[in-house]
Amino acid sequence: MKRNSIIKALALVIGMITYANSFAQCDTIASLCDNHITSEFISDGQDYRALLLDDEIAEFNMTLYGGSVYRFAACSGLADGNLIFSVYDQERNLLFTNKEYSNAPYWDFKITNTIDCIIEANLDPNNLASGCAVLLVGFKQ
Repeated sequence: MKRNSIIKALALVIGMITYANSFAQCDTIASLCDNHITSEFISDGQDYRALLLDDEIAEFNMTLYGGSVYRFAACSGLADGNLIFSVYDQERNLLFTNKEYSNAPYWDFKITNTIDCIIEANLDPNNLASGCAVLLVGFKQ
């Protein structure tokens, strides 16, 4: 009985360390990604994060308001260009993907009409097999 308790405690400690390390990794990536939200943009206050493995896709839903300019910054890993992000309308029509622009780490969007959209993020299979995906959104006043 004592051996099972030790194994359970060890598994719990390892799980907590792994969990803490993944959050630390995401914090580092978010800090690096924040460099793309320059002073002309105001953060929306959210860090959209997901831990992705292999070909997993993270999905984020948001409303973009007409008459605004938004900047999306998408990062994974310590170098730019590892994360592919795509913006879809509610009917899943593709509006933009950074894949067509060498996985640009950020892009500005001028929104004329308010739109509910879906942002999908996935790792570039040529660069990373797993990692933390971070999407930051800023807007101009």
